Amino acid sequence: MEVLYGLHPVEEAIRSGGRRLDHVLLSRERGNPRLERLAELCKAAGVRVSLEGKDQLTRLAKTDAHQGAVAAVRERKFLAVEDLIAAPARFGRKFYLALDGVEDPHNLGALLRSADGAGVDGVLLPERRSAPITGVVAKTSAGASEHVPIARITNLVRSLEQLKKANTWVLGLDERGTPDYTEFDFASTDCVLVLGSEGSGLHDLVKKTCDHLLRIPMAGSVSSLNVSVAGAVVMYEALRQRQRPLTPAPVEKPAKPRKGLGS
Repeated sequence: MEVLYGLHPVEEAIRSGGRRLDHVLLSRERGNPRLERLAELCKAAGVRVSLEGKDQLTRLAKTDAHQGAVAAVRERKFLAVEDLIAAPARFGRKFYLALDGVEDPHNLGALLRSADGAGVDGVLLPERRSAPITGVVAKTSAGASEHVPIARITNLVRSLEQLKKANTWVLGLDERGTPDYTEFDFASTDCVLVLGSEGSGLHDLVKKTCDHLLRIPMAGSVSSLNVSVAGAVVMYEALRQRQRPLTPAPVEKPAKPRKGLGS
């Protein structure tokens, strides 16, 4: 059993229907419309609700940032890479996100929130060298972690090669890469964006597996952005291109026969 806390994570866990909620604990605080709406949502979904004091909720959530809502949920069932490949694309071509060593749960939560907002078709998350999906991640993602398709993988390079066989371009983000991310065409082919760890970036073998290394141009003194910010920048550029309507090829009108003398 796992613990989710916070109004948005608990609400989105109920709305997504992705996993079973055993019960929800709400604060005894009266007159809070958000807690009252959450109680009604639980009732409509058939989820058992009990009222507790704030101290008890803090003890269960192990933080006082629970906003008066704590839920006990079944362990999440992750997908396989094959499931991501088989699912239909949300916007034209497929666009995945792969994480190579993102260990900060706040960065992971922020990336999942951006992935959901940008319509990413799935996230590849290694079992090792990666932050697990915890209550902190769910809270930081504002509940988006309950909606994003996530494949838990054992070997990132092997999974990237598997996507390559499915005609997917592997794109690493690297400050020394080329071209700029805005120069890549995300709308005409399936792609997976690979982000490296907070400190050292992409591992060498992962970098060698990439078909292209893209960069975000920097106009200031620092050489790179935080990984969650950098990921959001590229994900939304990909969304912009994938949502852009395709311009049909111009139809050439047949040439009119020319009339000459004697015709």
